[in-house]
Amino acid sequence: MDLSILQSCMLLFQMICVVIVFAYLFTRSRYFVEVLEHHPVITTQIILAIVFGILSIYGLSSGVNVYGATLTFRDLGPIIAGLLCGPYVGLGAGLIGAAYRLTMGGSNVLAAAAGPVIAGLFTGLVYLFNKQEFVSVKTAVILTVIVESFVSALALVIRVISGASPQELIKIILNVALPMIILTAIAVGIFSFIVNNLVNERRVQKEKESLEREIARKDAELQIAAEIQKSFLPDVIPQIEGFEIAGTSIPAKEVGGDFFDVMPFEIIPFNHQRMGVMIADVSGKGVPAALFMALSRIVIRVSATWFSRSSEAIAYANPIISRDSKTGMFVTVFYGVLDNASHTLTYVNAGHNPPLLLRAGSDTAEELGATGIAIGALDDAPYEQAEVPLASGDVIILYTDGVTEAANDREEMFEIPRLMEVICRTRTRSARQMVEAIIDAVNEFSRNQPQYDDITLMVVKVQ
Repeated sequence: MDLSILQSCMLLFQMICVVIVFAYLFTRSRYFVEVLEHHPVITTQIILAIVFGILSIYGLSSGVNVYGATLTFRDLGPIIAGLLCGPYVGLGAGLIGAAYRLTMGGSNVLAAAAGPVIAGLFTGLVYLFNKQEFVSVKTAVILTVIVESFVSALALVIRVISGASPQELIKIILNVALPMIILTAIAVGIFSFIVNNLVNERRVQKEKESLEREIARKDAELQIAAEIQKSFLPDVIPQIEGFEIAGTSIPAKEVGGDFFDVMPFEIIPFNHQRMGVMIADVSGKGVPAALFMALSRIVIRVSATWFSRSSEAIAYANPIISRDSKTGMFVTVFYGVLDNASHTLTYVNAGHNPPLLLRAGSDTAEELGATGIAIGALDDAPYEQAEVPLASGDVIILYTDGVTEAANDREEMFEIPRLMEVICRTRTRSARQMVEAIIDAVNEFSRNQPQYDDITLMVVKVQ
């Protein structure tokens, strides 16, 4: 029967709905996964050729007759097969559709049968040219228009040869060729849109999984690095007669650049009445600071075993650390020696936050100021040492700027006055309890804010 253009379009739109359902089912099959991974086995290629060939047969069998020509989307299956799976599957689907079209007969049977074969082979070659990747939606639609236009032109030429009148040709072009080109292109566009979305989702999922694996690997490495760095800090702080020492270090990230150390008399070759204490802060944060921290700690610790004077130990360590500081990093260090025999603290402050010395019975702290610049900043920097007398009841607080520069939600810093308030309030407690009280006060002050800097703290009480 002859149908109007509108009726023809409505029928073909119904066919397109079938195509959408087919596309959904196909993209959920295991065959689609093989196609996406570019290694479909021979069996899969044969099955896909048959499946897309059946889609071509469906397009042929559901076509409608308009002015003696069949309005159909017979080339849809071969076009998709070629674009998605390559020339072998495309040609196979086209041959199946062509074979079925030959059984239907008709005056223009050869031209109609050639359509699916040409469509499947041409789009399959495009697949190879595109390095076995499915083309974009826009490209798929353009290729479909080109193929269908060529096949329709071939059919029209045969009709001209067979003596069709110009009026008949115009009616076929307007009522058959154009609707078939447009709607086949729409169907291919819908199918390719679904496929491209799934391809993109699969790529994003793979990237996500790869990123998650990389993050997990880095987290594991950072955890190992954190454990190694933690091992640098003393598990049990050795004590010396006449002093009580406690300390802690809380990195802002998995690893940090702060560290503290206590070197008992077995390491420092002075006598059994002396002990070294050290606190340091590397410029920067994270893994680079942690690596520089490990280098600095080892160099200073070794230097301390070779030199009896604090200034000589730091002066020897400085050029070694400076030469290894390729990225301009430096470390502020406070290194001191507690002497129970002379009741003194001999120290070098290499650009570090001045420790606070709170004398017994006083509420005002003395600052143990700098005696040289940060280590690693200048190869031949001079360092001097200073000495302060100590008495029973004195308290020394060594800290990094993560303590005093901790901020709250009003962008206020903890600062030294608040630190002094905690020290004065807890000075009668043990050194460990004082450390815990200061950390609790800092956490309470910056409760709603993340920790931006490493926090390291030592308390030395003179007994």
